[in-house]
Amino acid sequence: MRPHIRHTYDRIVTNLNIHEISGSLGDLGTLLPLMISLAVSGQINLTSTLWFGGIWNILSGLIYQVPMCVQPMKAIGAVVLASDMTIQQNMAAGLGVGGIIFFLGATRTIHLIDIITPKPVIRGIQLGTGVSLMIKAHGLIKTLQWRISGENWSDNYTWVLLAFILVISCYNSRVPTALILFFIGLLFALIRMFADPEGPTNPPVAGGHYPDTIIVPSPEDFQIGFLNAGLGQIPLTSLNSVIALAALIHDLFPERTASTTSISMSVGIMNLTGCWFGCMPYCHGSGGLAGQYRFGARTEVSIIFLGLCKLLLGIVFGSSLVGLLKLFPTSILSVMLFVSGLELAMAARSVLDNAADSRIKYEHFLVMLVTTGSLVAFSNDGIGFLTGMVTAAIIAAQRLGARCWFERCVNRLQSLRPRNVQEEVDALPTSINLEEPNPEEMPIVHRGAKD
Repeated sequence: MRPHIRHTYDRIVTNLNIHEISGSLGDLGTLLPLMISLAVSGQINLTSTLWFGGIWNILSGLIYQVPMCVQPMKAIGAVVLASDMTIQQNMAAGLGVGGIIFFLGATRTIHLIDIITPKPVIRGIQLGTGVSLMIKAHGLIKTLQWRISGENWSDNYTWVLLAFILVISCYNSRVPTALILFFIGLLFALIRMFADPEGPTNPPVAGGHYPDTIIVPSPEDFQIGFLNAGLGQIPLTSLNSVIALAALIHDLFPERTASTTSISMSVGIMNLTGCWFGCMPYCHGSGGLAGQYRFGARTEVSIIFLGLCKLLLGIVFGSSLVGLLKLFPTSILSVMLFVSGLELAMAARSVLDNAADSRIKYEHFLVMLVTTGSLVAFSNDGIGFLTGMVTAAIIAAQRLGARCWFERCVNRLQSLRPRNVQEEVDALPTSINLEEPNPEEMPIVHRGAKD
């Protein structure tokens, strides 16, 4: 056995413990509700999502040797669900974002997004995306009833109330409520499927499942999918899934520093490969790493373990699980989706951080609300992003004066140039609070880790 392979094997065996396994659960609160909702509605291929999700988990762990999470692109997922987009339009959004992020990484210009995008616009997209998920959650339970009968024993407003109370009761703890709700819902789905007197309908089939669906979006799919769902994902992925993640790795694992170039190219490759097979658009994320770290993950073992579990499910059951997931109680799924949106929207609370005076705070809040309102009203994060950018520019020009605003824009444009590796490392923050990580993409399994 070659020395480096032997070293990797020994490292995995040495670090395989209950803490790493616990840490692997830290980001499931983001993955499960979106994956189940998109799979049931036919907007992703579940086999491909499990296969590629598992492969990316394993490769990310082996390459970076940290608990590098692989999680859904939430802005895309939220708009796709809210707008009832097709799988082709979903994949077009993922391919478009993946291609742009890969290009920005390959040219070492990923930091340009940070320079040209006002933070209130980012917070507005996060708030709007979170609200869209909460609205979608309400749409799932419109037909439920309070009265419990033999037909709706597993899916009624009583279970909505109980599930919500469970999540809120454990909100400030490390109890993995998303995983608990998932297993309760899965148990109900299994009972409904196999207790049917007429026999199970579309039960899971154990066998050799593999990605066998090729998705080729049309130009119209790209126009609808990328402009409506993908455009607003670009600044979120660039800032939270690349720049903030590189900073968090630098702080938590200084001996394993990852450049923004390699992370952004990794995100690009994941989507430029998997989306052709109907895989859910994936990215990395600082919140996922923070969640896994707080649950006990300290090495790549946690993420490799999770990847093996995904890959095994994809191989053994694959898309045959969709029949079972269709019986998953919407009462429980709606709560999981609602709280997932709540966590994403909570990131907007930092919009006033570092604001110099009351006028600046007012402007930041205004831009954020305009961005949020536009996104939610049109179910389109591209419109939200562009509306927020225009609003921010007009408000800033009013405050600074046209000449001063123009000069600042010119100075920013002049600062746009590729960075080398050393400049990327020097630009990373050196004092991230380990107890309260960056708040952009926090999973719903607990409150402590923020993204």
